[in-house]
Amino acid sequence: MPRKKIKDQEQVLTNPIVIRVTLNEFNKLEKVRKESDCRSIGEVVRKMLSKQRVTYLHRDISMNGPMEELALIRKEIKAIGININQQTHRFHTSQNEAERAFFALKTASVYKQMEPKLEHLLSIVSKLAEKWLQGS
Repeated sequence: MPRKKIKDQEQVLTNPIVIRVTLNEFNKLEKVRKESDCRSIGEVVRKMLSKQRVTYLHRDISMNGPMEELALIRKEIKAIGININQQTHRFHTSQNEAERAFFALKTASVYKQMEPKLEHLLSIVSKLAEKWLQGS
């Protein structure tokens, strides 16, 4: 995918500057790049030269476990939702009342599978909310 064209020609980066730095300085710049919103070392240096703010991103490692668990629950709920959609489709395309009753009961049982997942999800979210509110 090509880059978007910049309409303001004053913002186009046309003049290259080549500098050499020590390994220690390079490592410091690379560390700033990794911890900030900058995508390249050049962007870090440009922001520093123009005295713009370099936004540091903080990642709380203690949140890895709950975030993985939330992603897993999301995946399971999505799969259950797909099953419900399939059962609903079969319900609407069925020809007689017996088939409709069968698919309605089957869909109801699939809905019941979702309840414990949602309870678990809500408990995790409430714990995260408590942790979040402690920080403020």
